[in-house]
Amino acid sequence: MRRLVARLRPRTLRTRIVVGIVALLAVGFVVIALATTLALSHFLAGRLDSQLAAAGSRYSINLEHDDHDADNPGQFQSVEGQAVGTLGARILDGVVTAAAVIGRHDDQAAVSPEARAVLARLPIDSKPHTVHLPDLGAYRVVVARGQDGDVLVTGLPLQGVHQTIGHLVSIEVIVFLAALLVIGVAVAVGVRRTLRPLGRVAETAAEIARRPMGSGAVSLPERAPVGAQGTEVATVASAVNTLLEQVEGALQMRQASEERLRAFIADASHELRTPVAVIRGHAELAQRMSASPAQTEEVRASLRRIVGESERIGHLVDDLLLLARLDAGVPLQPELMDLTHVVLDAVADARVTAPEHSWQLVLPAEPLEIEADGTAMHQVVANLLANARTHTPPGTNVRTRLRLLDGQVELSVSDDGPGVPAALASRVFERFVRGADARSTTTGSSGLGLPIVAAIVAAHGGTISLDGDHGCTVTVLLPAQPQSASAPS
Repeated sequence: MRRLVARLRPRTLRTRIVVGIVALLAVGFVVIALATTLALSHFLAGRLDSQLAAAGSRYSINLEHDDHDADNPGQFQSVEGQAVGTLGARILDGVVTAAAVIGRHDDQAAVSPEARAVLARLPIDSKPHTVHLPDLGAYRVVVARGQDGDVLVTGLPLQGVHQTIGHLVSIEVIVFLAALLVIGVAVAVGVRRTLRPLGRVAETAAEIARRPMGSGAVSLPERAPVGAQGTEVATVASAVNTLLEQVEGALQMRQASEERLRAFIADASHELRTPVAVIRGHAELAQRMSASPAQTEEVRASLRRIVGESERIGHLVDDLLLLARLDAGVPLQPELMDLTHVVLDAVADARVTAPEHSWQLVLPAEPLEIEADGTAMHQVVANLLANARTHTPPGTNVRTRLRLLDGQVELSVSDDGPGVPAALASRVFERFVRGADARSTTTGSSGLGLPIVAAIVAAHGGTISLDGDHGCTVTVLLPAQPQSASAPS
């Protein structure tokens, strides 16, 4: 029942206002109808009691006598001046000795035994009472004692009163329903026109809400129309415009902060490349001179360590530069390429790099050509394979599959390693997020591999997802139809 009431409950403000006003008017009309009906009923009952008092007991007294009119056979002198339907009865010792009702042609109709029984039980108090007589209907009757020790009953029918009240109720229902319909339409039109500026405010807010605000420059030129000052709608519109100004200011501050950070990363990466290259070059030169007897094993180990760390720093700098270019919206170089060949080469390189892993490859029978940046696609596959190699122990099975699925190219790399915790799975595509201890090896990770893959895939209009419940499966979906590949704004 509660669900049904909730469904039937009006949802929009406009509907609630219209329904509320119409409901209040309906309640008012019902109160007016009840008041007028009760007043009319009371008035008609009083008038009927007056007629009953004016009629007296003359008709009841004459019921015991033969009062036929000699000049009009079949007529009765006692009915003269009496209304049609007038009831008369004479009761003696608790028994109705005579009872009749005046007809339309001044004739007298007999009263049924059931009605006589009801009349015999009436209280003798000379006050009007309403009773229902079988075969006759509702009557207003007065019971009084006669001069001969009998009881005289006089009554008038309530049928005319009921018909008048019923006619009044019918008129009230028709008039009030028509009034409710006209007023409801007028209120709906008026409320619609009054709340139209509020609808424009909602449209403005919805249009702004549809704009991407997660990154990049965001401009909010639209403002809600204020309209007439001093109204509730104008107050709401002014508050929305103030909120939009605050949001726009915050977005501009965020954009400026991102641009400063991006510029810092790019500048720092460029500045680091030169000293890293110099350090690496001198270390390699010193290694080539390791045959010198003056060089101890500790020195040679230190040189190897310097070369390895410089290579790691160089890769990190290159990754930061690539991310900075993607964030800055630098377009890639799309071309028609065979993704099958790229995947085949990347898996072949992985087999040479990590022969302790089991590398499996599933390729389609026909080449899969897409329009994409070949170098970027090779980095995507290489990073996915490196992620599987780095975060799984030796002997792990790594399966790479490429296929055409529902108009999209699906590339997936899955392993049967220890998996990814649920708390980490939702953050693996964020920068500098490293794997859990169970998936870490002594090689280490910079936390930029998967973010770079996600950025390149997004630049090509694709999507990426990770499932770490049983092992780890990274799935990349790319558009199969040729399209321009550009970095996200």
